[in-house]
Amino acid sequence: MMLRQAESCGLETQSAVVTALEKEGKQWLVRTTEDEYAGKAVIVTAGADYNRLGVPGEERLTGRGVSYCATCDAAFFKGQHVAVVGGGDAAMDEGLFTTRYADRVTAIHRRDQLRAGAILQERAFANPKMEFVWNTVVTEILGDGAVSGVKLRNRETGEESTMDVAAVFIFIGQHPNTDFLRGLVSMDEGGHILVNEWMETELPGLYAAGDARQNAARQVVSSAGDGATAAIAAEHYLSSNFAAEE
Repeated sequence: MMLRQAESCGLETQSAVVTALEKEGKQWLVRTTEDEYAGKAVIVTAGADYNRLGVPGEERLTGRGVSYCATCDAAFFKGQHVAVVGGGDAAMDEGLFTTRYADRVTAIHRRDQLRAGAILQERAFANPKMEFVWNTVVTEILGDGAVSGVKLRNRETGEESTMDVAAVFIFIGQHPNTDFLRGLVSMDEGGHILVNEWMETELPGLYAAGDARQNAARQVVSSAGDGATAAIAAEHYLSSNFAAEE
């Protein structure tokens, strides 16, 4: 609906992978796998992808018990035993949410203590449905058509084991899709673009919004707000610098 509304106001869309962004004179040149596009202002809303374990079975069973969003998929596993991989805020928050549906939620963490905030840790440890496996990594996700279990390896002892679970929820962070901008704009160590409160980068006419920027809230509503802010800033930039050319 939002797309149709924007298109009714003149928005044009093209689907392609952006490979580079360059400044040519007064314009920005967006290079893609399909074509090149020029514009006086560019708003980068490249988003972020969930980090993956990179183990056998993960890709094959994504959407069949492997999930990166408990609030999206936990209800499908009511009354079952599921695993949550990770030890940060997201892992504990989503793990606690999953206990509303699953009978058992086993958190698998590669370290011997959680990285989540104190309040989330207290809630997780106090929840009778949650249990913890420490110093352990998932080496394979098992299942024929749907997740049936995971293979585990203890990082201290090297001992290997198998755990039967109906789903694996993976929360080991995200990475922004900003590799094509490296060397062009300032980023933090994680690759998030540095912007001010108007979503402006240090380069005139270039903006970043949503999960691609530093300190994003990683929520749809905040990303939409970022986009609106960037659009207003871009309009001011264009009217201030190029009005005489129109």
